[in-house]
Amino acid sequence: MEKHPNIELIFDSTVKDTSGFIGNFSTLIQTPQGERQLEHGVTIMATGGQAYQPEEYLFGQNPKVMTNFDLDKLIAAKDAKVMGANQAVFIQCVGSREPQRPYCSRLCCTHSVEGAIELKRLKPEMDVFILYRDLRTYGVKELLYKEARELGVIFIRFDLNGKPKVEQSADGTLQLTITDFILNRPVVLKPDLLTLASAVLPNPVEDIGEIFKVPRNAEGFLNEAHAKLRPVDLPSDGIFLAGLAHYPKPIDESIAQAKAAAGRAATFLSKNMVEVGGIVAVVDQEKCAVCLTCVRACPFNVPVIDYTVDAAYIDPAKCQGCGVCPSECPAKAITLKNFTDSQIIAQETALAAG
Repeated sequence: MEKHPNIELIFDSTVKDTSGFIGNFSTLIQTPQGERQLEHGVTIMATGGQAYQPEEYLFGQNPKVMTNFDLDKLIAAKDAKVMGANQAVFIQCVGSREPQRPYCSRLCCTHSVEGAIELKRLKPEMDVFILYRDLRTYGVKELLYKEARELGVIFIRFDLNGKPKVEQSADGTLQLTITDFILNRPVVLKPDLLTLASAVLPNPVEDIGEIFKVPRNAEGFLNEAHAKLRPVDLPSDGIFLAGLAHYPKPIDESIAQAKAAAGRAATFLSKNMVEVGGIVAVVDQEKCAVCLTCVRACPFNVPVIDYTVDAAYIDPAKCQGCGVCPSECPAKAITLKNFTDSQIIAQETALAAG
């Protein structure tokens, strides 16, 4: 990628400001070499995510407690911790599906099942347990769950009020207690490996979200314009999203969404000019009192004051046609094309006459 003539990677840089509209964006970034202005036609937000660092189950206090990513490295290296283990336990939903973080991280269940299968393949006599609240190996990944069961992986369900309890003795030996719903009695395990399926968190995008005026949900992930009709578009034209910036998803779904975002971007980049919709706000400069009402009211920050004519100006390429500024303007200096007062009154009159 770094050697591709049409790709430039800029590291250790921060977006300072952006302006313009679809087909004609201008973004200021701060690089280690100084500020740099980039001209671009579209923007794709792929700000990614990160793994939650657990604070429970003795993570960071006992070397036998680790995350799925730590276990992956041990399995790949066939580490002595793995080869010498007689019992391994996975705990699901660590940090996710909690009151403070109610969403499901989606990829954790599949990751743990894959890890359990690898442990069984490396050492078939190892006892492997997966403690779960709701197992979500959806689609063709259901075959992984079937394979894990056939290899002897044991699944034990728990609920939010009956989480596993993990304790350690003076010599560092772990003891895990969980109530089995089927047996209706506590089960005591002594794992040599305790793997935590931690939640997927969005990367902090508050600053860049404000700069690009993109909406975020309560968990901090970016919101698409429409889940069905515009799944990779953000509300502002020319800005798209992909990957963990949108919501937790496995790599195959991230790649599919990245291809979709690239395809949407190409539909605009392939054109010589950008066509805008007919429903845009227009300012009558003679009526404008420069009261700044439209500037404050617009959710997309489109209106600006043109001091050369002492009136507000609305760029038709940026206008989303939401109708907020015409309804708020006290001087009735702004109208929405195809939705003027006279047109609406004429429609109402025609309906009443009919």
